[in-house]
Amino acid sequence: MNEHIETVIIGGGQAGLSTGHHLKQMGRPFVILDSNGRLGDQWRRHYDSLVLFTPRKYDGLPGLPFPGEPTGFPRRDEVAAYIEAYALHHELPVRTNTAVTGVTRREDGTFLVSIEGGDLTCDNVVVAVGKASQPRVPSFAADLDPAITQLHSSAYRSVSDVPAGRVLVVGASHSGADIAYELAATHPVTLSGRDTGQIPGRPEDPRSQRIFPVMLWTWNHVLTRRTPMGRKVMKAMRAHGAPLLRTKAPDLAGVGVERTTERVVEVRDGRPVLSDGTVIEATSVVWATGFGHSFGWIEDLPLAADGWPAEYRGEVAAVPGLYFCGLIFQYAFSSMVFPGIGRDAQYVADRIAARARATESKAAEPLVGLRA
Repeated sequence: MNEHIETVIIGGGQAGLSTGHHLKQMGRPFVILDSNGRLGDQWRRHYDSLVLFTPRKYDGLPGLPFPGEPTGFPRRDEVAAYIEAYALHHELPVRTNTAVTGVTRREDGTFLVSIEGGDLTCDNVVVAVGKASQPRVPSFAADLDPAITQLHSSAYRSVSDVPAGRVLVVGASHSGADIAYELAATHPVTLSGRDTGQIPGRPEDPRSQRIFPVMLWTWNHVLTRRTPMGRKVMKAMRAHGAPLLRTKAPDLAGVGVERTTERVVEVRDGRPVLSDGTVIEATSVVWATGFGHSFGWIEDLPLAADGWPAEYRGEVAAVPGLYFCGLIFQYAFSSMVFPGIGRDAQYVADRIAARARATESKAAEPLVGLRA
């Protein structure tokens, strides 16, 4: 017999845990399923030098401040430790080592969540696994000379992963710029990809820290899916990545990174070729080309024209009971950073609770037309 739980949250990262916290505050039953052996592992797999763009005083999830010096910026392992501590602090029901292999909506409107070793049924599903989990690499990458080392940015940890010689970093959003900057200390580097723009100021600059509340207000209330400007930014971010904030064009130039906005479009004689015909004599290629959608395990998921789930603020109207949390620009620019996650999670939890109350109210209505 399948175990039935009102809400199943898939993903034990910051979005899934925040949603769980809000549901617990409302007294709604739920479980969080995470495929990792330990909470925070998704952060531990990032490159070693990763640092958040927002200060610790803004990075706390609902109900637990982020520890440490308030104006400092958390490093990768700090974030991983905080994620783990958050679940323990709030005593959230998390099941690790639990990979979800499929979600199916049943005829009665409930969901079957398939996991290794058994199934769960539930009234609501929250998919909190982020944008996607499939590293995206162009098909012609397979034609590169086998002597060229290739790795996706998700597999890059430090400069020791890359042999001597020129490195071509493909993709110039945050990860690509950070990796190119780091590698330039020991390697000649070419960074290719469209210009995603830059946000004025630097996170560590005291002047930026003074105006950060204004910036955060703009991220939360101006750059949203409800404004023309926000929808334009959303389209750009979901297609091409976010504008640079910490590592910027002058920094890259200062360490000798050769920057080109030409794209890598093909392979010729085993070498990567840019759209202007330039052949890059690289000994290594780092594909900072993002991730592809990997929601095929959700049966009959409706998709928007851009290939993203057809949702608004995480709610899939065409599939009652199905929600997302943690998507890029789920509601606003701030959805991609810790300060915006709590609001998105609160909205999803509120919708789940409202749906549950409506179901309970309907079930409690007296049957009309029946006599004692």
